[in-house]
Formats: sequence, structure tokens, C-alpha cells
Amino acid sequence: MKNKIWIVGMGPGEEIQMTGYALQVLEQVEVIVGYTVYLDLLGERFQNKTFLSTPMRQEEKRCQMCFEQAMEGKSVAMICSGDAGVYGMASLMYEIGTDYPEIELEVVPGITAANSGAAVLGAPLNHDYCVISLSDLLTPWELIERRLTMAARGDFAIAIYNPSSHKRADYLEKACKILQKEIEPERACGYVENIGRDGERIVTCTLEELEHMQVNMFTTVFIGNSKTRILGGKLVTPRGYRREQ
Repeated sequence: MKNKIWIVGMGPGEEIQMTGYALQVLEQVEVIVGYTVYLDLLGERFQNKTFLSTPMRQEEKRCQMCFEQAMEGKSVAMICSGDAGVYGMASLMYEIGTDYPEIELEVVPGITAANSGAAVLGAPLNHDYCVISLSDLLTPWELIERRLTMAARGDFAIAIYNPSSHKRADYLEKACKILQKEIEPERACGYVENIGRDGERIVTCTLEELEHMQVNMFTTVFIGNSKTRILGGKLVTPRGYRREQ
């Protein structure tokens, strides 16, 4: 366990939705580093561990703390919601890790919001799909807009991360307007708030209706492809096993 850092995807947050390997790693390490919200989700089971955290937008400092602890000979895990390799800390840890060649890194996969949210909604990603974040903190909006347009033209089902925040309250509306230049306003869509947590909320709607919905930063949005339907309240993208009559 020494000279090694585990980068752990904890899924939606509830212990029951973590992998067995993730739980095993967290049980064995001495130090757990992560964003405060994620540490709070771990509950009583891991309260005997040393918890270290930083606020949002201090991701690099958080990673540095991991390496400092590991260099002191402690066993360390960095936790991320969902999967650490999907909008998570894995890539930054590897980048900083080039300065610490003696420290080994291992990514422990978790259930990312696209998959956990899709399971709650039904089967919206059952064919080719892509994942796009609307956060422009690290990605220029012009690039996000181009990705949305290309995904719509390619008839992908789309999972949208970070659809809104206090400073980006109209970004989902902007994204819907971009998509409606390429696809029909009646396209089947949906979203899930607080996936696998208290206050979970599920909504199915059309793309036109989605444009006027108010969502928060804990929401994952799903845009169907041309075959997606709302069936019995569930968002379903057929793979083509049953031919249309």
C-alpha cells in the first residue's frame, strides 16, 4: 500500500453503488483526499481515516496533497464522484505524477453519471452516444457549441454534464437552441437530478420543453437520437433488435 495512490471513482456516492474494489481500497488506505461534498458522502464507515480536502477550483492543490502524503509513506486514495477518468481527477494526477516517478498510480473505475442517470431514466444510451460538458471553465464555449452541433448531425444520443450553475444559468437553454438548429423540437429528452442521492428527481420531456427547464449543477441531461422514444414514462433508445413495422 506504500508509494501508491489510488484514484477512486465512487459513483453517485451511496456505498451500495460503489464497486467492491473501490470499497476495498478505501477500507485499506490511511488517507482519503477529495472535494468536501464527496468526503461527506462517504458516511460513518470511513470516519477513522484522515480526510483532506480543498474547495472547488483547487484541484491541482488537492492532487499535490495526495503526493505529499504518499511521499511521507502513507497509503492514499483520491476520491471523485462518478468515474475518476470522466471529467475527474485521473488525468491531472497523471500529469502531476511525472514529478513523482517513485509513486505509482492506479485508477479504480466508478459508475459515471451518464450511466447511472441512464439507468434511472430507462435506456437512453442504448446505441451510439457521446458525453458533452457545458462547463466553459476549461473549454471555450465555441468548442462546446461545435461539439453539440456535430453530435446532433451524427444522430448520437447525448449525455450532457454540468448543464447549469449560478453563473451559467442559461447554458442549457443555449445548448437546446443550438441543437434545435439540427434536430426537431419534439425530440425525446430527459434529465435526472441528484442521481442516487436524497432528492433524486426524474423528468422526461421534449427538446423544446427542455429549453425552458430550470436545472442545477447536480443534474445530468439526456438528449435522445432520432429513434428515442418515451415508453411508459421511460426514455428508451432502441438498438434495432425489433424492426419498425
